[in-house]
Amino acid sequence: MSVRIAIIGGTGVYDPSILTDITEERLDTPFGRTRVKIGSYRGKRVAFMARHGEDHSVPPHLINYRANIYGLRMLGVKNIFATAAVGSLNPDMRPRDFVFVDQFLDFTKSRPQTFLDEGVIHLDMTDPYCPRLRRVLQEAAARLGLPHHTAGTYVCTEGPRFETPAEIRMFRHLGGDLAGMTSVPEVVLAREAEMCYATIAMVTNFAAGISPTRLTHQEVVDIMQENAHNLRKLVMEAIAGVEEDAACACHEPPRDPSGIK
Repeated sequence: MSVRIAIIGGTGVYDPSILTDITEERLDTPFGRTRVKIGSYRGKRVAFMARHGEDHSVPPHLINYRANIYGLRMLGVKNIFATAAVGSLNPDMRPRDFVFVDQFLDFTKSRPQTFLDEGVIHLDMTDPYCPRLRRVLQEAAARLGLPHHTAGTYVCTEGPRFETPAEIRMFRHLGGDLAGMTSVPEVVLAREAEMCYATIAMVTNFAAGISPTRLTHQEVVDIMQENAHNLRKLVMEAIAGVEEDAACACHEPPRDPSGIK
């Protein structure tokens, strides 16, 4: 049975506990080796990848995003739900809220954002996060009664440090709602690979200068663990509701014939 759905687990999400009959594969890609677990949920084959490694040993700026996305494409994946712990810049987006982001601002510095070593692809990023998968998530959250926001702008920083209060003020001025460290280039590479991609952002804290306390990674992990049952329910509901082979504009091939094969 083909694998059409993948979950990329971020901070606090290292275990594919919703799946059964789990096997592990090591995939050799042109960009290095990656690991993925494959299991079943309600008759669907689902891949699970721990973005930071199962022991959270890989920081955001050193993740091999190209190997991860290419590896999922090798399996035949067409739909990616990616979880992300985020800090909020928006007072309406509070800790434990889910946000189904629709735009990003890229402040990364050293991450390859294309699979190509030769040739050029100018990707259309009008809708970087798949509108179809975002609707699936919105409907799932509504059915479950979970606090959620249907849109938001994700500011992706290089990490691994947290942002300064001055940076947060700038990001707010530019229209940012959330700050995180992993969505770019993941979402860009997924689009280049003709895959649908949606982020399940979970607010774990208010950002620096907004939060009344100093930020710690442990705070992020603690909130993720406290809300893990809601995240698990949301992912399960989304997997059950997604059409694995639905037509989508995300699947349109890059215009340049030298694009990813």
